[in-house]
Amino acid sequence: MTAPSPRSIPEYLDQLRAALAGADPALVQDALYDAEDYLRSEFAANPGVDETALLASIAGSYGAPEEVADIYRQTETTVIRALRPPPVRPRTSLLGKFFGVLADPRAYTALLYMLLSMATGVFYFTWTTTGLSLTVGLSILIIGIPLAILFFASVRGISLIEGRLVEVMLGERMPRRPAYADREQPMLERIKQMFTDPRTWGSVLYLLLMMPLGIAYFTFAITALATTFGLAFTPITDYFFDFQGLSFGGSPLYMPLWMLPLTLALGTLMFAITLHIARGVGYLHAQLAKHLLVKWAQG
Repeated sequence: MTAPSPRSIPEYLDQLRAALAGADPALVQDALYDAEDYLRSEFAANPGVDETALLASIAGSYGAPEEVADIYRQTETTVIRALRPPPVRPRTSLLGKFFGVLADPRAYTALLYMLLSMATGVFYFTWTTTGLSLTVGLSILIIGIPLAILFFASVRGISLIEGRLVEVMLGERMPRRPAYADREQPMLERIKQMFTDPRTWGSVLYLLLMMPLGIAYFTFAITALATTFGLAFTPITDYFFDFQGLSFGGSPLYMPLWMLPLTLALGTLMFAITLHIARGVGYLHAQLAKHLLVKWAQG
């Protein structure tokens, strides 16, 4: 059954949202923002034209909500295929599957995300706690209201940037556009919606969690890499620099140069384990980001 022609921008967007039912929430957010931005620009370029007639004309060029939804679904499939990392040759043996992670680009980007997460986490936590403290502390003053609005708007902006990092480095589809807001509503109503939107509070919670998570990720990544490469190249450092990096029971262990193949093999094994853990942590963190930054608004 074909939906009736929309008579206003909110009605058009409601029909587009309904046509995208079941799609990725991040895709829905992008489609709504793009559609509203296009429709607003057309209305601004044609002042005085009847809204219903203009929407009917736009539907012929931009597309009806159902057509736009189909285009977004098709484009999303094309983009996913284009951005997908090169496929790793399937392995059949257990050892092949285990060491196949060494050729998986997603494992390396996840490990890089873990290394960067402490710096981003400290910044997010500092910004959020400072903003919340100032907002609560100045809430009794008139300046506290605009400060709170600016702070929560910045949180939404930071979460959008973080979402781009998550999508590029962890592979989870995240919004590429800001959250849709009905611009026909009064400013006070839109501000109220920002404060009551679960996405806002999900973003605040996510930014607060990023510091302890980032410290844990960074500590694991640095410790694992230092241990892995330290073990792998211990015979070289011992031979050329007389540096005993390993010890047992308080006594330094000297590894002769002929043990290099063995330590390299052990280092490769530990590095593969590290990449497996990094890939798993990256997947779990991407799901956390998707739920707190995107899906809370769907529920």
